[in-house]
Amino acid sequence: MSDPREQSSKTVARVLQRLVLPIDGDTEVLPLYVDADHAVLDADKYEIGGNRNAKEVNAANLRQSISSGASIHPDQIIGRRSVRIKAEDRLSFGTYFNAFPASYWRRWSIVTDVTLTVTLSGRGAGITIFKSMANGRSQRVDSAMVESGHSIFTFELSLKPFVDGGWYWYDIVAGDEDAVVEGAEWTAQVPEDRAAPGNVTVGITTMNRPDFCADLIVQMGADEDLRPYLDEVFVAEQGTQKVTDSPIFAKAKSLLGDQLRVVEQGNLGGSGGYARGQLEAVRRGTSKYFMCMDDDVVCEPEGIIRAVTFGDLARRPTIVGGHMFSLYAKSRLHSYGEIIQPYRFWWQSPEHVHNDWDFGARNLRSTRWLHKRTDVDFNGWFMCLIPLQTLRDVGLSLPLFIKWDDSEFGLRAKAAGYPTVTFPGAAVWHVPWTDKNDALDWQSYFHQRNRFVAALLHSPYEHGGRMVRESLNHQIAHLVSMQYSTVELRHLALEDVLRGPDDLHGELASKLPEVREFVKSFTDARLQVDPDSFPAVRRHKPPRKGKDGSEVPSRISQLITAGMAPLRQLRPARELSRAHPEAEVPAMDAKWYRLARYDSAIVSMPDGTSAALYQRDPELFRDLMKRTIEIHQRFHREWPRLAALYRERLGDITSPETWEQTFGVKVDGTVDRAGSIESVDLP
Repeated sequence: MSDPREQSSKTVARVLQRLVLPIDGDTEVLPLYVDADHAVLDADKYEIGGNRNAKEVNAANLRQSISSGASIHPDQIIGRRSVRIKAEDRLSFGTYFNAFPASYWRRWSIVTDVTLTVTLSGRGAGITIFKSMANGRSQRVDSAMVESGHSIFTFELSLKPFVDGGWYWYDIVAGDEDAVVEGAEWTAQVPEDRAAPGNVTVGITTMNRPDFCADLIVQMGADEDLRPYLDEVFVAEQGTQKVTDSPIFAKAKSLLGDQLRVVEQGNLGGSGGYARGQLEAVRRGTSKYFMCMDDDVVCEPEGIIRAVTFGDLARRPTIVGGHMFSLYAKSRLHSYGEIIQPYRFWWQSPEHVHNDWDFGARNLRSTRWLHKRTDVDFNGWFMCLIPLQTLRDVGLSLPLFIKWDDSEFGLRAKAAGYPTVTFPGAAVWHVPWTDKNDALDWQSYFHQRNRFVAALLHSPYEHGGRMVRESLNHQIAHLVSMQYSTVELRHLALEDVLRGPDDLHGELASKLPEVREFVKSFTDARLQVDPDSFPAVRRHKPPRKGKDGSEVPSRISQLITAGMAPLRQLRPARELSRAHPEAEVPAMDAKWYRLARYDSAIVSMPDGTSAALYQRDPELFRDLMKRTIEIHQRFHREWPRLAALYRERLGDITSPETWEQTFGVKVDGTVDRAGSIESVDLP
């Protein structure tokens, strides 16, 4: 009989990453896959120094395009794994989807060495392997050349030098005839028990986006490489426009068959939809992972494979998140990892990260900050792979409807020893957050309430750090901006938090209609699509020196305005402003320090579809200011008690048993495959 220790030491080769190319001819995404441009590395921060002006100039320079416009023609893409390079041309695979994120594998996985295998044809074609350091500087590692016909090159590469950051990649130079990269893959020797890929339930929460959702299902079902990784695609349908009624759904169903399941339930928001999928996956127990995915994304199926592979080979059970690219400008990286700033308790990117980064303007090899490993606290649930072991251990989503459910879960998991890695090469295209209006409309209630709930659960500070003071400042800013509906919604949110956590489940289905009904009486919440719905703009006197006030004031000027604006709100409003708005203010200029100077204004919304009339009301201002101060004083006093209460109840609130009561069903893990549509009436 063989020694068990010998069996446990056996290893097999496993593919970590393969060459991937777009196949739909979309030239906008090409910079994410291949790069025909040169590398022009930006300045090192130590070369710039600590001078503020120098830093600002460098930050502006980083946003300037250095692209020469060099690219490849879509017909050079032969297939999903193969590309042709014209004679004497160079093509780099040091790109978002095809460079190898060595530092992430070095830090978070059991992999210590990788093998790159490239199949290349074309006489005289050459391949060069590069690696980068955390500061972005690149080094030549190895090279080879095709002498004639068709060659397979293998390179053994260590992950040892990548503690702080860095990538591997390869460049191809064609000889005097066209070269063809026929395939490439990065592999590693892994223990036998980690050779087989884990399977995943992809959970999609959808509401009234039938075609978008159905098309997303088709994207996954049509990818033959992804199919073996899928256990189930689970759709929580919460809208009145059903995904099953989409003309695309028939194709989705034909591709996935019994692997596709749709459950129809009332609108419980994103957290209610994802919790349903999490619950079903935990009860069935046939998947290793549950992946949250938004219904309004375009996915790269290869990214799901990479996320699962990374999760399989992680040192410990790890949440693996994807990045977000803009759906409207597909080479722009909108989010590259997020943390919670503990004192403010607000989500943000790590300090070195630049948001809204355009790979079409400055490529990966030219951008220093992209080479430093970015560690995170959580990943948005637009694409996020969660081990079922984590769900069993820390519970399901909090019942928050929308906002902060993903970030709270990341912090909860991290505290229990389950890290989150936002993994390069796993990504979706999504509507950017900056194109939404969720800080002012009905969503402001959920922003405020859920942020406070998450902070009570996880803030390390006795009174929540800066949370209470910052909330007070925001309330005052909304007040002087005449955004009274937002102030009232945020106040209602704080009152609900003070009531304690026991109503979170009970109000999950009813809070949204309550909030929407609540704001109907406020003029600033009545959005109008037709510009002629508003009275003509008139002013009691022209603007000073003809200036419209859209310039950005200095820091000192803003501080002066912050001190004077609340006092101005106590004065009677100008009579003419009651019948006619004094200005039209575009959304991009609707800052508090500008709105504070008007007695009325037409303000457009960030999505560009509508506008609302803001009118200053001194009496309402007095009432809201008084209540705002009182409730924030109360929060400061009662924070320790509330924090203890929420933390005590967390385990029960997020348990599968409590969620089953909310859904009004008993999930026993069995599935009737005779039908793929289930309808649930909420209690």
